[in-house]
Amino acid sequence: MSEEILRSLVEERWTALEAEQTTGERRLRVSHLPIVVEHDNPLAVAVDHRGFRHVLVPIPAHRRVRPGLDGPVLQLRKRPLEDDDTYQTYADLACLRSDLNDLFTELCIDVLSMAEGHPENPLKALHHVLDRWRELFRTQGSPLTGEQLTGLFGELAVLCRLLEKDPSAHRLWLGPEGHRHDFSSGSTAVEVKAGTSAGRRPRIHGLDQLDRPTAGSLALVWFRLQPTAGGSLGTSVVELVDRANRLCDDEGSLLALLATAGYRPVDADRYQGVRFLIEEERWYEVGPGFPGITTRALIEAGLPVSVQNVEYTIDLSGDLPVTLTDEEVSQVIDDILQEAR
Repeated sequence: MSEEILRSLVEERWTALEAEQTTGERRLRVSHLPIVVEHDNPLAVAVDHRGFRHVLVPIPAHRRVRPGLDGPVLQLRKRPLEDDDTYQTYADLACLRSDLNDLFTELCIDVLSMAEGHPENPLKALHHVLDRWRELFRTQGSPLTGEQLTGLFGELAVLCRLLEKDPSAHRLWLGPEGHRHDFSSGSTAVEVKAGTSAGRRPRIHGLDQLDRPTAGSLALVWFRLQPTAGGSLGTSVVELVDRANRLCDDEGSLLALLATAGYRPVDADRYQGVRFLIEEERWYEVGPGFPGITTRALIEAGLPVSVQNVEYTIDLSGDLPVTLTDEEVSQVIDDILQEAR
């Protein structure tokens, strides 16, 4: 069964179950799916008395499910269910945050598809998918700082612009994985900087951040952002994440990148009130005459490259270097997308 058909099916079943009347606190409203695993047992979806959604993977009564997944977002436990005709034990995976239902649907599609492909051991399939998704629901780790949110906002603003032209453009977002440039397709790269202070003074990290790709080009994007005190003014990082997810053709991969960048859906409520207005957006070609200290420049000057962990600030507050025109910016975007195809 294709993912599109499966997604439509489970959403339809959950919606129908949610419309049914609750019969008790410990009862689940269950709908079996046309996917059969070991011992001819069907997979199922369910809704509990609180309206939380579940996916049920049938397992033998002696099997154990993995401990430790007990909220606040996901809960996994062993659950026996009995009706007039059958008694069956399930691995019951539930989402305890209704606002994350869309994300939980994608997780469940992965679980159901993997179980369908490995009907001889659906519990192993479930655990395998959870391992791949664990970073998305991890609750440990500190929330993003204000400076980190500012930087992420800038990168997401560029990402959304790329996704508008190519739904697979998230593949070009390499910054979260430690690449020297935030976006790269090989010979075309884009580095994004954002700040909230007056002036244009981006912080450069390392000697290679302003090094152009070999026989290629590098653009630097500068955003000056104005934080707003809640209300409807500006845009939040959460809204940009939602927009990127809508534009993207692989939400799971994008969410994994966001998790690597330190953004987790469980922290979204913390970020809702942090909004920014884009006061200034400037694109520059990083070439001869552009301010910076790079490995290439030191080598060309005959100087030994024997320093590490270099950080410095460049000043772009004047009229030079000249910014790219709208047409030139569009060409940079077209180039990086075209090369990636």
